[in-house]
Amino acid sequence: MTDPAAENPSPAETGPPGLTPPVDLGTALNQMAGLVLTRETVDTALDLVTALAATATAGTLGSAVTVVDEHGKRSRAASNSTAEQADLLQYELDEGPCLTAWRTGEPVRIDDTTTDGRWPRWNEAASRLGVRSLLSTPLLVGEESIGAMKVYCERPMNYGAHDEQVMRLLAGQAAILLANTQGLQEARRLSRQLTEALAGRDAVARATGVLLARGAASEQDAFARLAAAAREAGRSVQDVARALVAAVVDRNSDRSGA
Repeated sequence: MTDPAAENPSPAETGPPGLTPPVDLGTALNQMAGLVLTRETVDTALDLVTALAATATAGTLGSAVTVVDEHGKRSRAASNSTAEQADLLQYELDEGPCLTAWRTGEPVRIDDTTTDGRWPRWNEAASRLGVRSLLSTPLLVGEESIGAMKVYCERPMNYGAHDEQVMRLLAGQAAILLANTQGLQEARRLSRQLTEALAGRDAVARATGVLLARGAASEQDAFARLAAAAREAGRSVQDVARALVAAVVDRNSDRSGA
């Protein structure tokens, strides 16, 4: 963990052993795991996870979830305006503990923004917002980091080992929710592209046949390859299919002419 104060534990680390959070985390997480996922239920669940982070870590001023994807850096959930502003500063400055947690895949803690020297611009701006300490945990899907979850406090030296354990549990749930909704969005995108391709289904069908001959596992796999090539090229599936078929026709013509 990125923690310059590891040799000088904060008061939170030296508190009474066996401390439990003031909410039933297990019950809440089990309820969220049983949700039927739609975009609306995912957003609602993320709001709940963020609220749990704020109540399950003592002294927390605000909490938020940061997502980093092809659309950029943004907060998907925040418990209050202070958390939103602290996050926005990181996106604008492109530095800060949450972005570092996302980039490294490791938790990050700040014991005091007025003395921490790792992100001087963000620390100075955050301290003016009233943020003095912070704990941020990456959102991990397998080995991939897709963002970070964090809690902010107006007191220095607020977070310790117990808080990190709680945040790991909550961040794990948030990562599952986000990974599932991203999979749902990808499935919907493929469905839209398949519908749009019906108008040019002859070219798509011929291109699918070419890809099957080249080793695609199924028609769905072949179409997914066409869709991926279309996204990379910024073109329609039909255009990519026509270009592939045309290239095969030209190559066959050259061979027959030779």
